Formats: sequence, structure tokens, C-alpha cells
Amino acid sequence: MEFRLLGPFELVVEGRLVTPKAAKQRALLALLLLNANRPLSAARLVDDLWGERPPATVAKVLQTYVSRLRRLLGAESIASSAAGYELHVGPGELDVHRFERLVTEAADLEPEPAGTRLRQALALWRGPPLVDFAYETWAQPEIARLDKLRLAALRQRIDCDLALGRAHELVGELEQLVAEHPLRERLRGQLMLALYRSDRQVEALDVYRKARQTLVEQLGLEPAAMLRELEHAILTHDPSLEVERVASARPARAILVVPSAEDRLDALLAIAEPFASHEPRELIIARLLPGADELAREASTLNVRKAMISAPARVAVFTTDDAVADLLRLATLHDVELILVDSSTDPLRDDLTTTLERAAADVALVAGPALDPSRSGGVFVPFGGGEHDWAALELGAWLAAGLRTPLTLVGTDADARVQKRDASRLLADASLAVQRVVGVETSPLLADANEEALVAAVEPASVVVTGISPRWRRDGIGATRRALVRDARAPTVLVHRGPRPGGLAPQETRTRYSWTIDVG
Repeated sequence: MEFRLLGPFELVVEGRLVTPKAAKQRALLALLLLNANRPLSAARLVDDLWGERPPATVAKVLQTYVSRLRRLLGAESIASSAAGYELHVGPGELDVHRFERLVTEAADLEPEPAGTRLRQALALWRGPPLVDFAYETWAQPEIARLDKLRLAALRQRIDCDLALGRAHELVGELEQLVAEHPLRERLRGQLMLALYRSDRQVEALDVYRKARQTLVEQLGLEPAAMLRELEHAILTHDPSLEVERVASARPARAILVVPSAEDRLDALLAIAEPFASHEPRELIIARLLPGADELAREASTLNVRKAMISAPARVAVFTTDDAVADLLRLATLHDVELILVDSSTDPLRDDLTTTLERAAADVALVAGPALDPSRSGGVFVPFGGGEHDWAALELGAWLAAGLRTPLTLVGTDADARVQKRDASRLLADASLAVQRVVGVETSPLLADANEEALVAAVEPASVVVTGISPRWRRDGIGATRRALVRDARAPTVLVHRGPRPGGLAPQETRTRYSWTIDVG
């Protein structure tokens, strides 16, 4: 059996193309494939397949679609449980998995075999990923992630070719890639190096000049240190340019900070800086303005604030007619693994809703009062085991490590009823997973299953990190989270899980980190 998402959607069984013809049937199978080997709740499937207007008999319709897929794939192919439906996909059956495996294998190899693996991975692509579902909200984050992974694999393959002395052969390909992706600094750097090694120094320097002009005009950003250092090396004929460059080097990991107003910047940076301090991260601070009147003043203000930040930081200030599209563009271009924005409203603003739907990275909405350094209670994470709860746990552990404070996991009796397991056991399993990955001090705390009790439980916290409601499209941030934002004395960080790897994943990881606990 073979599932193909890297191009037109195809299902191959025993060598025959048997792709379902019904649109909803194909969409259901694609959704299950994007979450292969883990349960996907019926509520999530209904939201994604029908949006806000499901049919009156939607539960029965969904069961019928699942039954048809079982007849097509095999009776044991889709398991059902209280947690939802889970499609079992074997090793190598999904082209996305094969692509990611080949790219991961290439990271540990010498240039020649690494280049071979990467060519094999890129050959799996038959066109734009998930092209049949390009206009579906649920597919867009995964499409963005896969497009980014393909470009990353292509850049790695070019690094291998550069290391093997094939600079002259690469110039044409890189010129086309730079034209298609003018804001990608790494591609510009590869083209500069290929031109320099082809005895075309003047043209290499012209690539830098054009790159700087484009970045300043479109993003208000100076080139990254990597590109500036390469220009200097070309000007001085640095001997290191003639030897193999490190093919495995990757751009700095980045956190994108986007305040909605100037007076919200400090509250966001108080959260962002501890994240950046745990492992070196670059902060990209962006102000997206509707008009040019405040452009110079905002840029000056951010540059002054940047000078006070201990972490590496760059500033982007520019005007836009589509702030969400430009925010997502920045996140994609600069390998952002976390987007930090401020939020004090519920239901969610339209721009935040669109950001959550389309962002490939985790999104953290910072609400409530600013972080108070005098509050030393540590990071509190209300945890019930849901999809966004695990992302909140990752961010909470990451933040606790950066703040050098303990982590408290808060559970309620409601968790035990919903998950059909003891809440304290769930917290213990989650605590063990966090300690293994991060090593922060953790402790459990049980609270009654009501909003007042939860607000009282987190009263000592320096900051509260919680997953957004799984039904956020319909319910906003959720009643419990709304109470935390309204009544908690510490800032509340609401987390939405994106499909790309979280901040605790190793840098070479290409897929979302999977937390595993013993559910018995």
C-alpha cells in the first residue's frame, strides 16, 4: 500500500491506483494521513471537514466515511477509541514519511552519499504537496511546512554539491531559485559562493548588494550576520572560501515577536527573552503598520529596545495591507519555531484566528498582566493531555528552563473523567517526559474541576502556560482559559500547536516531536 501526498493525492493498493473519488472521502483520508499513527478526535474531523455547518446527522455520516475507508484499506487499518480515529500507516507507506527519513539520514553523511539521499528524497515530489486540498484551511499549515522542508532539502543538496566542487554547475539553478525566493538569505549566500568559486567575484558581490537592497526595502531588515561575513570573506579573498564549507550548518533558530502596539512590546519580550536564553535563538521583532506615518519612529523605538536585549535580535518595521500574510511570510523565511503575539480579547480577533489556522510554527498568545520578576512561583501548566496541552507543556518546560524556575503541572478531576485515567497519573507521566527531555524540576498539583479552583491553584505562578481550547474556532479561547486571562495575577500564555517541530526538538528534526507516555 502506498499513500502519496507530495503532489496530486493518490492511493495505490497492490499496484493499482484506487484513490477515492468523493471529495469528503479523500479529505478524511488525507486528514488521517497527516496525523498517521495517532488518534484524531471526531470533533476535530467534523470541524475540519464541515466547518461551522455540519449536517444534522454528522456523527453517522462520519462513521459511514470511516467504514468505506476500512473496506478500501482493510478492516484493521483504522482504529477507533474514546480518543478518536487512528489510521495505521506502516514504514515507507506514506511518501511524506519516506521523504523525511531520507532527509534525516542525509544529515549524518558525507557530501557524496548525503547528496544521493537528498536527490532520492526530492524525486518523491510530483508537484505541490496536498494540491487537491490547497484551499482547505486544515491543509494550509502542512502545505507550508512541506514546502519549507523541500526547500531546506534542496539547499542541503546544493551544499553537498558545493562541497564536491560543482560550483559552476550550480550557478544557473541558484539564480532561478533566488528569483523565485528573493528573501531567502541562505540561497543568496550559496549563489555568492558558487559565483566566487567560478571566478566571478564582481557578480558575487553584486548578489550581496541586491540582497541587502531587497531586505531593507521589503522587510526593513539588514542582512543576517552569515551573509555579511560572506561578503567580507569575498572582498578579502579569504582562503576558507576555497575549501569545503560546513554542509550541515543551518540558519539560526528564531522566535518571531509581533506586538500589536508599541506598549505591548515589553510584555512580549519578557516572555521571549527567557525562551531565547535556554538555547541560543535569534529574536526577530516585527512591527507591521497600516501606514508610513509612524515608520521611522517605530523603527527607532525598536532599535533602542533591541540594544537592551541580551539575545541576538533583528528588527523589521514595514507597512502592509495584509498583516497576517506578512507575519506568516516572516515566520517561513526565517525558520521561526515560535510566534509570540499579544492578545487580550475573546473571542479571538480575526487576524489571530487566521494566524492560528495558517501558521506552521507554534503560536503563543500572551495575555493578562506583564511578567513580574518579583513573583517567583515558577511556570504553571494546566494539563489535560489534549493536542494543544502537549504543545503548552513543551513551551512551559522550555520557558521554565529559560527562567531557571520550577514547573508545576496542574490537573483536575475532570481530566480523569474525560481521559478515563487518574489525573495524578497523567501528570506524573507528563512530568517524567519533561524531565527526560529538559531536566527542569517538576511537581504535580490537583485542583477541583471549576474555573475558580483553577485560578486559585495558579495564584503563586510567575507565568501560566496553557493549551488553547481544542474547539477554539467555535468557542474562542475557551471558558477556563478566559477565566485565567481575566483573573490570574500572572501573565497567561495561550498555546496553539503547529505542525512543524517545537522548540524542544533537536535542530535536525524535520517532524513534530512526539511525546510518548504509558497509558496502561
